[in-house]
Amino acid sequence: MYKPSQYKKEDPEYVLQFIKAHPFATFVLQSERLLATHIPVLTKGSADDFFLFGHVAVHNPQRECLKDEMEVLLIFQGPDAYISSSWYRKPDISTWDYSAVHINARLKIQREEELRESLKELVAHFESKQTKPVYYEDIPKEILESHLPKITGFWLYPSRVDAIAKLSQNKSAEDVASVVAHLKQKTCPAQSELIYQIQKEND
Repeated sequence: MYKPSQYKKEDPEYVLQFIKAHPFATFVLQSERLLATHIPVLTKGSADDFFLFGHVAVHNPQRECLKDEMEVLLIFQGPDAYISSSWYRKPDISTWDYSAVHINARLKIQREEELRESLKELVAHFESKQTKPVYYEDIPKEILESHLPKITGFWLYPSRVDAIAKLSQNKSAEDVASVVAHLKQKTCPAQSELIYQIQKEND
């Protein structure tokens, strides 16, 4: 990851909370060519000592590549937006504001019981936010048993963590206010989170 000093994030707590807020990751590995899949990934542990877990379908081409101790890359991305220089007081270079976390990790394939437990955690995590949640235990057993052989779960142990939040930190307070005002005119729901992040970075 390219991360100029004014944008890089090194606080472990920031990284952990970012992943929790944006758990839908791009899972990248090297085969005969680079392969990527978009999967939900959750964390276990503290900011200073955490690992992650996820799964892919057995019919996914990545499955043939999975082996213990191999290196993979996880990309977690926050909201982003084009920032026009027309929003600044003076003409400048247009840019893009965004935030992301990259994690290089060692992979370990889960045993069947580990997969079951991690799926329970995954379902509970996302279903707990629903009005009428359907937890792992609520899914008919025959459906679960037919589904489990179709997926492969894994643990992911970080070996390198890189984080960036490029959010107009190099601009004047007046230009930041203008950026926020123009983003508020957008209709995309993700813009509201980006606006919050920009304001937080520049308070």
